[in-house]
Amino acid sequence: MAEPINLNKVRKEKSRAEAKAQADANAVKSGRTKAQRLLETARKNLAARRLDQLKFDDE
Repeated sequence: MAEPINLNKVRKEKSRAEAKAQADANAVKSGRTKAQRLLETARKNLAARRLDQLKFDDE
């Protein structure tokens, strides 16, 4: 006799697999690598520091 299976568990596993596949597809389509994110953050920080240096101190 075959081993009984829990249909809810199978359904949830299938749903998780589909969601993971969709997330992976979205990451490939619009995602950026960690290096790209860090580079953008560094550039923003550099621009902000440069802008702060150029501000006049009104006394």
